[in-house]
Amino acid sequence: MIQKTIKDQDEFYILAESILADDRTRVLKYGNTFAVFDRYGDIQSLWCGEEGIYHSETRYLSRLEFRIDQQRPFLLSSSILEDNTLLTVDLTNPDMKQGDEVLMHRGSLHIFRSKFLWQGACYERFRFGYYENTPRIVHFSLCFENDFSDIFEVRGAKREKRGKMKPPRVHDETVYLSYQGLDGEERETRIHWFSSNSSAKLTKTTSSELFFDIKLAPHSFVDVFLQYVFVPGKRKVPIFSYDEAFCLASQDRETVRKGDCGVVTSNEQFNDWIDRSYADIHMMITQLPEGFYPYAGVPWFNTVFGRDGIFTALFYLWINPKIARGVLTCLAAYQAKACDAEKEAEPGKILHELRKGEMAKLNEVPFGLYYGSVDATPLFVVLAGAYYERTGDLETIKTIWPHIELALCWIKEYGDVDGDGFVEYGGKKAKGLVNQGWKDSEDSIFHKDGSQAQGPIALCEVQGYVYDAFQKAAKMAKALGHKESARHYFKKAKILRDKFIKVFWSDEISMYVLALDGKKRPCQVRASNAGHCLFSGIAPVEHARKMATIFSGQDFFTGWGIRTLSSQERLYNPMSYHNGSIWPHDNAILALGLARYGFKNLAMKLIKGFFDASLFLDLHRLPELFCGFPRRSAEGPTLYPVACLPQAWASASVFFFLQAILGLSIDSLEKKIIFHYPVLPECIQEITLKNITVGKSQADVLLQRHRKDVSIHMVSRKGPVEIMVRK
Repeated sequence: MIQKTIKDQDEFYILAESILADDRTRVLKYGNTFAVFDRYGDIQSLWCGEEGIYHSETRYLSRLEFRIDQQRPFLLSSSILEDNTLLTVDLTNPDMKQGDEVLMHRGSLHIFRSKFLWQGACYERFRFGYYENTPRIVHFSLCFENDFSDIFEVRGAKREKRGKMKPPRVHDETVYLSYQGLDGEERETRIHWFSSNSSAKLTKTTSSELFFDIKLAPHSFVDVFLQYVFVPGKRKVPIFSYDEAFCLASQDRETVRKGDCGVVTSNEQFNDWIDRSYADIHMMITQLPEGFYPYAGVPWFNTVFGRDGIFTALFYLWINPKIARGVLTCLAAYQAKACDAEKEAEPGKILHELRKGEMAKLNEVPFGLYYGSVDATPLFVVLAGAYYERTGDLETIKTIWPHIELALCWIKEYGDVDGDGFVEYGGKKAKGLVNQGWKDSEDSIFHKDGSQAQGPIALCEVQGYVYDAFQKAAKMAKALGHKESARHYFKKAKILRDKFIKVFWSDEISMYVLALDGKKRPCQVRASNAGHCLFSGIAPVEHARKMATIFSGQDFFTGWGIRTLSSQERLYNPMSYHNGSIWPHDNAILALGLARYGFKNLAMKLIKGFFDASLFLDLHRLPELFCGFPRRSAEGPTLYPVACLPQAWASASVFFFLQAILGLSIDSLEKKIIFHYPVLPECIQEITLKNITVGKSQADVLLQRHRKDVSIHMVSRKGPVEIMVRK
């Protein structure tokens, strides 16, 4: 993807000159390393600018092209294994000629190419299988380059100065590519090769290409292995064989998966969507010192994001609460302790974004440790409360309670900029994001005439999050024995709810206004933000009913899902990032909110729409977003050109959809699995939930769809646990 930064708009807007939808890339990730390849397993520097192998915010390989006799092989197939551990590519040779003579006919040679990431390295294997009856020597080469670009450079940011590229070195058949950054850190790519067969020989090594000869006997197989090691700073790196490293990487994946509740349905295609979602979440989860954390997305957001991590953990909470514990512990560790205008930090505030690349270290971008998010702080408290309700783990809540109290103090002392009782952002000059809710593009908050709202801005959904935070804080305080604090937070929740309903509800648009601007003028705009107020529970039933009717109308519901913005609004554009597109995570939040108020039929329409979309998408993988055009017969959704793929909260959305329609909650203190008016769509006749953890107990549950009902059976249990069904 070739991109530039537009300086006269949002400073961090990405201008795409070629689009991801043109070519299906293949993505791998492990920890702080991720790779974007084309379907051949190559990195082509002249085609898609985002291709490459990245480690710790830096691109360590910007070109990697495999050639047979200087020709590109033919692609047979390309895929990522279901668990996202391995990229596999099947290739064959073109006709290989000398003059007019064909020396080897196309299809004589099968090349199986596989690669994976582990511990700051990429491991690759070429297996050459030869099917002619005459012995042959085949020449192949690997061209490589590196630019050591910071991730923000790849996105389009221009730098006045860069560090120094060192001359490539070749020693003991290893290539060393090095860069001395302006931050004082040396970054190095090391390319090693080895073979288990004497038939493979490295014949020449240059600063940008490796040349090999392979002696092939009839119907023989020869393996060649390469290892690309990415070294920030001068350090020794252990060398593992391909098989050893793959075994260790697989063990790490099993550690991440341990404790998951399994979901299996009667619909194999639905299972494909679920399985891909599991695999993508496991791939995005990174082991940090504080615990497991789901990085936000590839390629641009492979790092800690507060809001994304919180919502992903919420969506996945009933599947595996250890992710939520890791998110809470990590965000508590990075909670702001002092005011810092450059970072938009204030005591108690939860971070928005954490970057560790060269440009972040040099403050060329403000996102090294950046707090420009208005909603991450109340959502941190919401996640803590939900985690406690799910697990009954009071010890973890005790540990982070000072951080929860500090977050609640931020809401009062810093979040309410003008003292009107609502949490706002803006009104201060800062280098970071102009808009600081989840719709953070520059043009996403506006009045009905299309004019941009000026801060301080109070978003409707943020007030809902704060209300929910107060409610959950009161329950946690009560469990900890802080009775006076519990009464205080319950009271604050009620006061906020009463004022919010009075100020934010609009009879003119029959929903909550998008926001209040700095002059307290309401943004009379119909947007999906209002649906988040159903998720938080701040809305009364009569308002929920009116909004459900509007969300089910054609100006919002496309057949795939609900748009971020009504098609009747002045700035509606189905191809925009936030003003008319469709986001899976947004729809999952809407689904849970709608189900909470009893609108299960619309929630089922949403899960059915996204299931249908998954059938058209490569690998059944939901992207960060897609365009908001109406659904057309026999066609899939229209892709958004620069969507992250995978994106953690998009991958986790299927589990929130399921929680919504099943009305599922888990009360570990009472040792109960609760289903509230469970329903199943027509495409699913039955669903099995395997290994649901309830405290120290476990259960397998089967749900079966009937014409007018859903039956629920306890298949097995370990320890005391009950099922409760409310209908």
